[in-house]
Amino acid sequence: MTKPLLLLWTDGAEPYARAITEAGLADRLRIEMLARAATPTDAQLAEAEALLSWGPPAGMLARMPKLRFVQALTAGVEHWLARADLPADLALSCARGTHRVQMPENILGALFHITKPYAAIVGDNAAARWTRRVSTTLAGQTLGILGLGAIGGELARKAAALEMRVIGTKRGVAEIPHVAKVVGPERTDEVLAESDFVVLLLPATPATENFIDAARLARMKTSAWLVNFGRGALINDADLVAAVRAGTIAGAVLDVFRTEPLPAEHPFWSEEKIMVLPHIGGLHPQRDSMVAALLVDNLRRFVDGAPLTQLVDWQAGY
Repeated sequence: MTKPLLLLWTDGAEPYARAITEAGLADRLRIEMLARAATPTDAQLAEAEALLSWGPPAGMLARMPKLRFVQALTAGVEHWLARADLPADLALSCARGTHRVQMPENILGALFHITKPYAAIVGDNAAARWTRRVSTTLAGQTLGILGLGAIGGELARKAAALEMRVIGTKRGVAEIPHVAKVVGPERTDEVLAESDFVVLLLPATPATENFIDAARLARMKTSAWLVNFGRGALINDADLVAAVRAGTIAGAVLDVFRTEPLPAEHPFWSEEKIMVLPHIGGLHPQRDSMVAALLVDNLRRFVDGAPLTQLVDWQAGY
């Protein structure tokens, strides 16, 4: 029997090939590696049954008749679901869960940046200036998380250790450790009104496009901060700029944007109370090894004919 062909179509595919070999799966697959900018041969397109990729050029999936399984390299898969050539019976797995450690730490870093005066102290140091500054505590404040998935749950655990009160939204409401109150998305305004910090961890779907607009910003405390590590399309940019300028909210820390890199002329850059991060949330020195572990798990299931993990719900959009 011919072994299934797996295309590792990404730059730096060696950690993935190595993980497959170390897992003892190399003898059950044909593995071929391509640079991200490369074009597969006609034979590779015709024979590939499994694929690891950031996303092939438009129309190319239609030239892959045997393709049954795609492992995406990101948790967000809106760019995959928007494809006109995505086969309806394709098993699409996202990299959900691979940001569980680094993203909550980066979000906490944003909260510390907001409440601790270290950035100003760096300026004082450069001027050899001794300035006493007072930091605000996170303890006792309310953290609202919109999208209590794997990342949100880990963020809640860490925030609770800092003595923060955590509340949030989740589809299919259930009790979550370290979260004082979990409500459905229809009660988002309730979370906005109670929170000192609102963290966005929602996926990009038609239902979440411009989810944070002028009306929802007006539900927040004037002292509250908005922190977006989800998707850029969650926010109406113009409404956020207007809200910060008017003092409707205190400010925002943003890690994701509709267009990346963020254009130099975008008004976010000129707002003192809006901090632009260069999409650092999910980056990690060992990120490839984390995604490789997920790929190996799914490949073992794939060759054994078992159900895959982290499959995307096409209806829900994530």
